[in-house]
Amino acid sequence: MKSDAVKKGIQQAPHRSLFNALGLTEEEMKRPLVGIVNSYNEIVPGHMNLDKITEAVKLGVAMAGGVPREFPAIAVCDGIAMGHVGMKYSLVTRDLIADSTECMALAHQFDALVMIPNCDKNVPGLLMAAARLNIPTIFVSGGPMLAGHVKGRKRSLSSMFEAVGEHAAGKLTDEEVTEYENKVCPTCGSCSGMYTANSMNCLTEVLGMGLRGNGTIPAVYSERIRLAKEAGMQVMELWRKNIRPRDIMTEKAFRNALTMDMALGCSTNSMLHLPAIAHEAGVELNVDIANEISARTPNLCHLAPAGPTYMEDLNEAGGVYAVMKELTKKDLLYLDCLTVTGKTVGENIQNSVNLNPEVIRPIDHPYSETGGLAILKGNLAPDSGVVKRSAVIPEMMVHEGPARVFDCEEDAIAAILGGKIQPGDVVVIRYEGPKGGPGMREMLNPTSAIAGMGLGSSVALITDGRFSGASRGASIGHVSPEAAVGGPIALVEEGDLIRINIPECSLELAVSEEELAARRAKWQPREPKITTGYLARYASLVTSGNRGAVLEIPHRQG
Repeated sequence: MKSDAVKKGIQQAPHRSLFNALGLTEEEMKRPLVGIVNSYNEIVPGHMNLDKITEAVKLGVAMAGGVPREFPAIAVCDGIAMGHVGMKYSLVTRDLIADSTECMALAHQFDALVMIPNCDKNVPGLLMAAARLNIPTIFVSGGPMLAGHVKGRKRSLSSMFEAVGEHAAGKLTDEEVTEYENKVCPTCGSCSGMYTANSMNCLTEVLGMGLRGNGTIPAVYSERIRLAKEAGMQVMELWRKNIRPRDIMTEKAFRNALTMDMALGCSTNSMLHLPAIAHEAGVELNVDIANEISARTPNLCHLAPAGPTYMEDLNEAGGVYAVMKELTKKDLLYLDCLTVTGKTVGENIQNSVNLNPEVIRPIDHPYSETGGLAILKGNLAPDSGVVKRSAVIPEMMVHEGPARVFDCEEDAIAAILGGKIQPGDVVVIRYEGPKGGPGMREMLNPTSAIAGMGLGSSVALITDGRFSGASRGASIGHVSPEAAVGGPIALVEEGDLIRINIPECSLELAVSEEELAARRAKWQPREPKITTGYLARYASLVTSGNRGAVLEIPHRQG
């Protein structure tokens, strides 16, 4: 056992005295030590039930012969952090979570780990840690929130943000906005659409790191407690068989995840997180292959914000496994990948059935023949940009219009809500990338304001920052290289014509190469917005969005 390093031999007598101080018995000292990474806190609605999940996991571990020891991981609520300086501190926690979990696991020599995440950066951060540590590990999330109901229709957090734009446009009264805020988030859990948290919890299932239902069983269902106990028991099987994360998170597993990403219509943030997790697993995952996979993968689900269905509906329809089973009808998945069940993907999904073809379209009747995400390239995004194609209406798939340029999110929101953006415009928000932000803020406020103001069918938005999974419309993020390093987005001027062609995966600035060269010669780097603390360190180490915004040790750069 790995934990023998802190438990066995005369040299470890001081260590044993400290375990005695914890109340461990002699019998417990002989058993595997299992770290339970609990992301519980009292500020994130998606995490407020994780104390119950953790107790169930610990019971499962103990029943199966392990000794569970709990320690924490931080988590930020992206909804609460949205639209102010707090959002600079969201993406950056992914690395803090991975680093702190690594420190705790190795300092205390755990034999195995159970990761209990739920919300946006918490899931990829712990998946990064699992890949880095490579000791037997299983995931069980806190589960999604149930949808709210306003005026007889299911609603969610994205509806709330759009209601603010509708209010600004005079379409909703103060009282109606209050009704929304009281009803759209009715339970604990990760917000109820196919936003980033639910995207990543579903993709954890696809990667093979979570049991069936990890991504879809609602947070308030007792079935989630049973799942947590099963995860606690199953991690002991992984330990006995020495099945490790890198045995599971292989190149084929990541290709499966990208394929399911396209079928489910996941958040654009998956294009940041999957490469970062793969990087830790020693797998090179170039986002360029996303278009190749998208070209052959039909989009089968239109969950909020792309459509009127929610995570609870996906769960009732058969969940992630049912979507995977549909994809096997065209041989789109690698079925021989190992998973935390100890079985292969093919064995896991063998008996899965699509129980609602309105929620999970049959593969011969998809929403579209191509996947939910697209990677765009062109002289405005030489490395890449990403768009949630499944959440773009047909008339915005091809668009051209004049650039309306803003150097921060706040200025753009003021212009949108102030009625200064006109139909046909292309809003450009720059200096919000990983380095320039710093921290690559999500921009749900401007996308929701555009939708709420009735401009969703005529205005596009382009940024070197990123979007919430709750964003919809022609919203193109992760434009790389970013403005802070002199990418072409830094050279755009007010009124420049921008051409977007999502079916052809192109993003072009209609300015001659000679003019761009002249502008580039005049361009000067901006002074960093933040020069102290964690964000300053982060900005000095972070790479571009197309590389997953991973951190690089300086001497390895270039």
